[in-house]
Amino acid sequence: MKKIAALFIVLIGLVIFLNINHKSPEQLISITGQTMGTTYHIKVLADQSTNIDIDTLKKEIDQRLFQIDHKMSTYKQDSELSLFNQFPANQWMNISPELMYVINCGQQLSTATEGAFDITLGKLVNLWGFGPTINTSTIPSADTIHKLQQYIGYNRLKLQPSPPALLKENDSIYVDLSAIAKGYAVDAIALVIEHNNIENFLVEIGGEIITSGHKNDNLPWVVGIETPVTNARKVEKQLRLNGVAMATSGDYRNYFEQDGVRYSHTIDPQTGYPIKHKLASVTVIAQNCMQADGLATSFMVMGPIKALEYAQSNNIAVFMLIKNGINFSEVSSDSFNKYLHSHP
Repeated sequence: MKKIAALFIVLIGLVIFLNINHKSPEQLISITGQTMGTTYHIKVLADQSTNIDIDTLKKEIDQRLFQIDHKMSTYKQDSELSLFNQFPANQWMNISPELMYVINCGQQLSTATEGAFDITLGKLVNLWGFGPTINTSTIPSADTIHKLQQYIGYNRLKLQPSPPALLKENDSIYVDLSAIAKGYAVDAIALVIEHNNIENFLVEIGGEIITSGHKNDNLPWVVGIETPVTNARKVEKQLRLNGVAMATSGDYRNYFEQDGVRYSHTIDPQTGYPIKHKLASVTVIAQNCMQADGLATSFMVMGPIKALEYAQSNNIAVFMLIKNGINFSEVSSDSFNKYLHSHP
């Protein structure tokens, strides 16, 4: 009998905010809510010269998140992306510039990673039971996977920049932006906050983060990378972040088990099957959260050796936890070390 451990991910790579109590004229204000099937947490620092209307700011944030979700969700049948997935093959469908921008970024990442990242795998994701059309009663047959693989792939999705439009070569193409849309939303909310003349803040949506400035008393934002175990919440590493984004991907929250075999939600485009290597989690730090989000997924697909080679060659800050029996070994790129918090 199949055991469902976590079908919908709430927080991949739990981010733990480490608040230190200090007397300060600055006030750290929290804004929380729900979006994209998960939660968001925002911290903004208000000093005596800052006039922040929190209710108005929260309304702006919620409205912006609604706009993004209504364009990019595969769980909403009337979203712009869902309408494209229902659209006939070999016909151009006009789309919004915002949706085009995110899809184009996904395609560029696919090219850069030689297909490790692929937004056209939605039907494979659904087949394995990790999308909106949930089916976890049986393991897909090898024949079904092979037939589907013949018709999907990022190179079978065509983009027309002006006016923005998409075309899919066949009906098996089903675009799923879950690996970058959340990161894009983090970046978008950071812009909303900046437009309200707030310089010091932290935005977190479902474990993906962007930071700006500092918290109280000029202290850096300190966040934690979670140890990738299913039955505990423990910080593996503390990081000091300022003006950068962070995203974590892992297979320890969103998976199912059958006959003693664990099936990760991360699908390898080359095989059509969930990843099988020993990489448990990947944390990427980048200048924007959409990039960090997409790279974290790409590295989970690549596995520890190829991921580290790619990160080193492209000067990417990455931290990986690799299964080693009941323990984990840590591997990081040279660019990552400057973010490590040296204090307990």
